[in-house]
Amino acid sequence: MKLDLTPRLGYLAGFLMSGGLIAYALFLQYYEYQNPCPLCILQRVVYIVLMVVFLIGALHGPRRTGVYVYSALLTVVSLVGAGIATRHVWLQHLPKDKVPECGPGLNYMLDRFPLVEAFAKIFRGSGECAEVGWKLLGLSVAEWSLVWFILLGAWAVYIAVAARR
Repeated sequence: MKLDLTPRLGYLAGFLMSGGLIAYALFLQYYEYQNPCPLCILQRVVYIVLMVVFLIGALHGPRRTGVYVYSALLTVVSLVGAGIATRHVWLQHLPKDKVPECGPGLNYMLDRFPLVEAFAKIFRGSGECAEVGWKLLGLSVAEWSLVWFILLGAWAVYIAVAARR
């Protein structure tokens, strides 16, 4: 039994996966009281961008060249998210004496500093980004986020490869 994956269905599946991840992040925030740190918020923004691009691809139903463009864009966005998640995972694995002090929240940094400086401060990390408050199967939220960015990027590549056939 062979499943013929059309780009439209592939992008719809990616949209649903991204939406499910955002929904679960909101569940953790509002029902498990796991407040997101600045790096978590940036990762959520990347998931929302992925969700929007997957949705546009699903609605558009592109042909081969369009599939390559959408998939390339999705892969780049996934790599950006994976980079943010990798930095977050790195901060969580620092020895306790190397963890940076807690800093101001994301809104404060974006309000008070130029955008480039605010992002530099966010990526330097803070103590709240180093905290691990929730785990599933031994992986923290940041580690799961890294896994999902890799999977969504691989899914986008798979859609492009399946469109070649």
